[in-house]
Amino acid sequence: MGGFFGVASKEDCVFDLFFGTDYHSHLGTRRAGLAVYDSETGFEKSIHKIENSPFRTKFEKEANSMHGTFGIGCISDYEAQPILVRSHHGSFAIATVGKINNAEEITAEILKNKTHFFQMSNGEINATELVASIINQKDNFIDGIRYAQEIIEGSMSMLILTDKGIYCARDKMGRTPIVLGHKEGAYCAAFESFSYLNLGYTDYRELGPGEIVVIDSEHARTLVAPGKEMKICTFLWIYYGYPSSTYEGVNVEQMRYRCGKLLAKRDHVKPDIVAGVPDSGTAHAIGYANESGIPFSRPFIKYTPTWPRSFMPTIQKQRNLIAKMKLLPVHDLINGKSLLIIDDSIVRGTQLRETTEFLYESGAKEVHIRPACPPLVFGCKFLNFSRSSSEMELITRKVISELEGGEVSEEVLREYADYNSEKYEKMVEGIRKKLNFTSLRFHRLDDMIEAVGIDESKLCTYCWSGKE
Repeated sequence: MGGFFGVASKEDCVFDLFFGTDYHSHLGTRRAGLAVYDSETGFEKSIHKIENSPFRTKFEKEANSMHGTFGIGCISDYEAQPILVRSHHGSFAIATVGKINNAEEITAEILKNKTHFFQMSNGEINATELVASIINQKDNFIDGIRYAQEIIEGSMSMLILTDKGIYCARDKMGRTPIVLGHKEGAYCAAFESFSYLNLGYTDYRELGPGEIVVIDSEHARTLVAPGKEMKICTFLWIYYGYPSSTYEGVNVEQMRYRCGKLLAKRDHVKPDIVAGVPDSGTAHAIGYANESGIPFSRPFIKYTPTWPRSFMPTIQKQRNLIAKMKLLPVHDLINGKSLLIIDDSIVRGTQLRETTEFLYESGAKEVHIRPACPPLVFGCKFLNFSRSSSEMELITRKVISELEGGEVSEEVLREYADYNSEKYEKMVEGIRKKLNFTSLRFHRLDDMIEAVGIDESKLCTYCWSGKE
């Protein structure tokens, strides 16, 4: 995943840019960057790895040395950005959030013009560089951005920093958000709506699907009107969004309370306490406890003083150990108790199995698991979710493969995704046994959609339903 922030101000914007970008740290763990424009000194850019330390620590020098009235920043799980390029449009910096499924095809087409791309260590092309190259195929930024939105299979939202202002373009189906903030003498653009509030900005408005806006210190002008169709990612509310974020008028924390409430309404078990896997499972658990009357408790605490970031080695065994090390048990709240635990989702199941085992080892009598979303059966085609690398690593797909004796068609997968089917019940029971839960019940798709409160036609639920 990733997040970005942009500022256009009459005064120096770096203070706002630094903290506004930092407020997107929950969306990425690998690379971060800042780019600014000053009318006297021109463009300046800086990129750092942030795998082992917070954004603020890595960019402390730039916060004091960079200067400019326009700027963009990005935190990402993937390619280094923003990138700074020079083309027939002039110099500009660009940051993106999205996924390009047909990158090889687009790259091959552009290479016919006898140009070149920098190749990353994994052999791939930087997706943000590719977007810049697509834009450069057209005579102006507006046509270039629209061309990129048209030919990219997947999704692509972007901020483009120029010497005249910042172009803000939301992907054509609105799968990820862009929201504008305003204060006297400045406008900002952000992925997360809360990121500018403590900087003195007030909400201005959200961009619609496919909308293109340019901001400077005095104006926010729409260059391309929004489309009518939207498919915003529902997983933003379930997991990725920060509790104080709001998308399409729906606050993340409130949605999670409603999620837990609807989970409780359909449940029949009577545990001693309800708890959430920190941090994203906590609000779901509060909603469940409020509705059921079963006490909310914190039987394990996330240790954060020396774990400001999720440093993750490449070896899966070490990743699992580190994830476990951050959770500390409160034995008096576990020993001899029946626990109902809510997590945002089950992806591979590895970490939740580790958590369950450590609860049993700490004396838990029962561990009932209630994920806040339906089973993830299909890999996301539209956004780069680092939590699930390949479809066959999903615990659902492993269990389905075992039940069916091998890989199956999409039609059969949809049968397993249907919560009214016998195949669904067998899959859930297979997951429960494999992960050693006392009981397992997923959130129903219709209840999750009700918890969001937006018309189903405007929500992307592909990873659960397989329907685009």
